[in-house]
Amino acid sequence: MVSRPRGRITAVLGPTNTGKTHLAIERMLGHASGIIGFPLRLLARENYDRALKAKGRGQVALVTGEEKIVPPGARYFFCTVESMPVDRPVDFLAIDEIQLAADPERGHVFTDRLLNARGLEETMFLGAATIARLIRALVPEAEHVSRPRLSTLSYAGPRKVTRLPPRSAAVAFSAAGVYELAEVLRRQRGGTAVVLGALSPRTRNAQGGMFEAGEVDYLVATDAIGMGLNLSLDHVAFTKLVKFDGRHPRRLSPPEVAQIAGRAGRHMSNGTFGTTVELGPMEPELVEAVESHRFDPITGLYWRNSELDFRSATQLQRSLDRRPPDPCLLRVREPDDQRALAALLHDPQIRERAGNPGALRLLWEVCQIPDFRKILSDQHARLLGQVFCHLRDGEGRLPDDWVARQIARIDRDDGDIDTLVARIAHVRTWTYISHRADWLEAGAEWQERTRALEDKLSDALHARLTQRFVDRRAANLVRRLAEGGELIGALRSNGEVVVEGEFVGRLAGFRFELDPEVAGEDAKPLLAAARRILAGAVPARLRDLEASPDGVFSLARDGQVLWQGAAIARLAPGPEVLKPAIQPLASDFLDGPERERLRRRLDTWLQALLRRKLAPLYRLREAGPTGAARGVAFQLAEALGCLPRSAFGGQLEGLDKAERKALADLGVRLGMTGVYLADLLRSRTAPLRGLLWCVHAGRPAPELPPAKARSFAVRDGLDPRLCQAMGFRRLGRDGGRVAVRADALERLAREARKLSRQGPFAATPALCGIVDLGEAELGAVLAELGYREQSDDQGSRFEPRKGKSGTKGKAAAKRRRSKTPAHSPFAKLRDLGLAK
Repeated sequence: MVSRPRGRITAVLGPTNTGKTHLAIERMLGHASGIIGFPLRLLARENYDRALKAKGRGQVALVTGEEKIVPPGARYFFCTVESMPVDRPVDFLAIDEIQLAADPERGHVFTDRLLNARGLEETMFLGAATIARLIRALVPEAEHVSRPRLSTLSYAGPRKVTRLPPRSAAVAFSAAGVYELAEVLRRQRGGTAVVLGALSPRTRNAQGGMFEAGEVDYLVATDAIGMGLNLSLDHVAFTKLVKFDGRHPRRLSPPEVAQIAGRAGRHMSNGTFGTTVELGPMEPELVEAVESHRFDPITGLYWRNSELDFRSATQLQRSLDRRPPDPCLLRVREPDDQRALAALLHDPQIRERAGNPGALRLLWEVCQIPDFRKILSDQHARLLGQVFCHLRDGEGRLPDDWVARQIARIDRDDGDIDTLVARIAHVRTWTYISHRADWLEAGAEWQERTRALEDKLSDALHARLTQRFVDRRAANLVRRLAEGGELIGALRSNGEVVVEGEFVGRLAGFRFELDPEVAGEDAKPLLAAARRILAGAVPARLRDLEASPDGVFSLARDGQVLWQGAAIARLAPGPEVLKPAIQPLASDFLDGPERERLRRRLDTWLQALLRRKLAPLYRLREAGPTGAARGVAFQLAEALGCLPRSAFGGQLEGLDKAERKALADLGVRLGMTGVYLADLLRSRTAPLRGLLWCVHAGRPAPELPPAKARSFAVRDGLDPRLCQAMGFRRLGRDGGRVAVRADALERLAREARKLSRQGPFAATPALCGIVDLGEAELGAVLAELGYREQSDDQGSRFEPRKGKSGTKGKAAAKRRRSKTPAHSPFAKLRDLGLAK
């Protein structure tokens, strides 16, 4: 240990929010000169800015690894602990958060300052009371001053994230956890600021500034919130009490919980802390410790020898591994710089270049370059190796063109949040290098360039975070609600509903569709405001609908009735297939009588629509032919205009000439394969008839074929009765893999019979075109019609199956029906449909 200058040494210890830092800065500015070391660059910068106002720019300096502002006459230095110019004699010296000497990663630096750094007149150590015993042991001459907390910190129990009070911080311990919480708060509360340890100070300040300005009422952070940001928080909620410390997951210690919880309630304002419902309540012992600020004392401080031996690489490593001189001190776990040194010394070329004390000292200085990306990979070691080799080969200077190339690679502000975070971490490494003025020819120029790039990337990152996690519209509405005022809104002509000037939803028909971005508890007052607006607007809207011409209504393929493009009702099963019921869609703004008015208007429109679209069917229903024709007409109308011949049994043979003519006059075609309304099948209303059948059967409408289709492939599960309602017949093997429209099937049957009289015939394009099928599908249909396929040198041909004695005319077929061979095409035509 080095000899210590004489002077007063004070340990000012206590919990967060006790004014320790404020006291130290006041004491320092009362001396002629001073240095104060902070655990974070952010804290150093924050207090430097305050001192500028008190002492002026010429007297105050800022010294961190990435930033050095040192006027020639500077007397007061605000530094990070690692960057303190401890060789500079000053009257006052202070170390903030001295309990970090127990931190496994950085503790050895704080311990070194505790043991060796002194002011000529006064030295002050600031921190938690848990380190008091070790300060007494290691610095027995120190006076101890206890500082009580200025406000009360109390436990508030578990709460849902969505029910956290305004001015709350939710704490997670991973970037993924922070993003997940932030998404929830954006949806439920309008947005949140985000603080991660990986953010640059500029981005962290911008996010904190957004919270302080009241643009958002919530903050989501990692444990980085425990230091570096003094915000007006009222409540801190823990989502987990376990963190990954770089080696393994571990439970937070009570002092760590207190450090984070202590962010709530600053100055004289009381604060609360708690957990989320998902985590559950804290243990009573932990709550008691945090509320009373009583914790187990620290038992050891991390230490590393600062008197290094640069005579050889082996001697340097041995001096770094030297055992602590006191039982209170613990040998530090291998820090990043020591690991980097070991990695570089494994390279024979670097070890050779570091063969003398000066070169070895330079290598150790290069190993101090921090890895802000925290990846500890070969990539960082490779960068350090390149820096060292350039310095050794370039007479202690880095080549400007090489530095320019490295920085140019990261001079981009595109990409997502994680990409920008990685680039900022990379540029911070170069900012650190640029502040080694002796390594660069134009150090000031590179400092300015890297600082500008870091600011550019930080601003882009702040914009990405705000874009992703802040909904300014919802935040404004939530803030207006918090003020207790009545929300004012309006209904625009295009159906948009606005509250306090912000779009919150749309009136679609008579249903209010809340904007998906508005949800949770905050949706209730918005809905209330919307209801007040719409309560007066909906009656007028209903009157407009009643007066609207039929042309503004339409029927969707799924059975919904649309008005001006918005769904207002749907079809429901009625007493008959052609008389579906109208069921208005649920609406909070229509009472019983208004719903009935809507139903009546739509029923009038629907009946007119069906009469116009299905005119042949209505003529058949209402013409009322007599005799046997009456029964045929009734059956056909009930089946929506199409049935196989087999469905009528012997009725068709019993029709006389006048009855056949009466049916023909109504558009009924008595075909070889079926009975159908020809005009109806050509009217392209198949989807409408299919929808009517589905509604009457109480089934959802499947995807139906196009209106002009003459055939379509049958999907599994398609009901044959639905095919029939649309005027199609299922044909082919395995229960019918293709459906053919009845009039096209009739035309095909007649054309095939005509061709078969001349002998075997081929599946010509003309035949295929009748039913819009390929040759393979046409073959299956012809097989159903009683034809068999045979192949010869000329290709595939079709002919009637054997035993076709009944093919000389319909009259002869009737006379010999009982003798018609089972495989005759006419027997097939007669029976077609019975099994479909």
